[in-house]
Amino acid sequence: MEEEKKLLHIVTFGCQMNKFDSERIAGLMSATGYRLTNEVNSSNLVIFNTCCVRKHAEQRLYGRIGELKRLKKNNPNLKIAVGGCLAQSEGRKIQEKFPYVDIVFGTHNLNDLPQLVEKALVENTKSSLCETSSSVLDSKDLECVIRKDKHHAWVPITIGCNNSCSYCIVPYVRGKERSYPKEDIFEFVRNLSLDGAVEITLLGQNVNSYGNDIYGKPEFSSLLKEISGIDGIKRVRFTTSHPKDLTDEIIDNVSRYPNICEHIHLPVQAGSDRVLKLMNRKYTKDYYLGLVEKIRKNIQDVSITTDIIVGFPGETEDDFKETLEVVEKSRFDQAFTFIYSSRKGTKAETMKDEVKYEVKAERFNRLLCLQNQISLEENKKYLGRTLEVLVEGSSKKDSNILSGRTRNNKVVNFEGSFDLAHKLVDVKIEEAFTWFLKGSVV
Repeated sequence: MEEEKKLLHIVTFGCQMNKFDSERIAGLMSATGYRLTNEVNSSNLVIFNTCCVRKHAEQRLYGRIGELKRLKKNNPNLKIAVGGCLAQSEGRKIQEKFPYVDIVFGTHNLNDLPQLVEKALVENTKSSLCETSSSVLDSKDLECVIRKDKHHAWVPITIGCNNSCSYCIVPYVRGKERSYPKEDIFEFVRNLSLDGAVEITLLGQNVNSYGNDIYGKPEFSSLLKEISGIDGIKRVRFTTSHPKDLTDEIIDNVSRYPNICEHIHLPVQAGSDRVLKLMNRKYTKDYYLGLVEKIRKNIQDVSITTDIIVGFPGETEDDFKETLEVVEKSRFDQAFTFIYSSRKGTKAETMKDEVKYEVKAERFNRLLCLQNQISLEENKKYLGRTLEVLVEGSSKKDSNILSGRTRNNKVVNFEGSFDLAHKLVDVKIEEAFTWFLKGSVV
């Protein structure tokens, strides 16, 4: 294949870790001569990087793969690869359901992808290749990356999870928690700064427990402090925090160091102690509310976002009302809300007393109405204030409008020169909406 015709299209589903993995895929395949393209019809290689945390993401993936059957028929040289979490858990099923998929690779096998693609091209067999074996972390995972955004970078510090929440598939598809050594992370971040990144987001299924496996104790607070001192990095973010591991020292560091952003994503999942115990979350409602109070007391202008699952097996109306109570008292800036869907292989899959879908949907709508009201009220508090905004580019809904984020992760839309892209600017807030703020450059 001629180099100029080696065009790669990547479709990413799911979390921030998947977004980083797609940047790794882009880097690995670029080293073999592939160039990224947004045009799927002109691609020689289409890669789906999948998610299996929610059933909706799985359904969307199957729809997208199905759309490529015609394209594959018209272009037999097109290669289709499916990777990520769903490939790790359902690799053989994907092969059986979509026999025209050429490659299936798991979350541990990104480094094998160039060889798998080359093998598929050389052998050109009718049967697909499947590689979902386990592997250890390699510092080279952080080297070959093509970032989507010049100003921002994802920085994984741990992979996998040890928490074993009863509804969660992550430990099965990402494995046990493994941490990258500090020196590898520091080198990666320093190189990002030299490459123009001004904002980084530290990633982990539970960033708070970073270092347990290699240092014998959590080292996230000290890692956060040391990274904040790296020249050129103006903003440091981190996600996701588990409530049971968010220490006073971490809260203090967010408050103390000026380039650590005042935003904490703190999944609550449910408000009922009974449901939290069934979920194996290892904290109570009162503990969580006390933690929220401590965060707000110690971090000025902090925004707190969360995840909530509606309709977990056995959830009663009284249980759900306790979730609404937590939402009202916590005053979340934003909540990512989900209707519970069973995931194969999890403990919750075997639980009885499944909540009827119509009941789950009704509760979901009540939760959404409450949270949207709170989000709007919280955003109105910024009217008339001038906020520092890191400009990301044009708005998704209006290409003539600039869009960016405040330190505490509020989306701000405003008019201005596109020369401001990837720069820090001051914006006076003039209007507030549920999902974003609107203002003018000062």
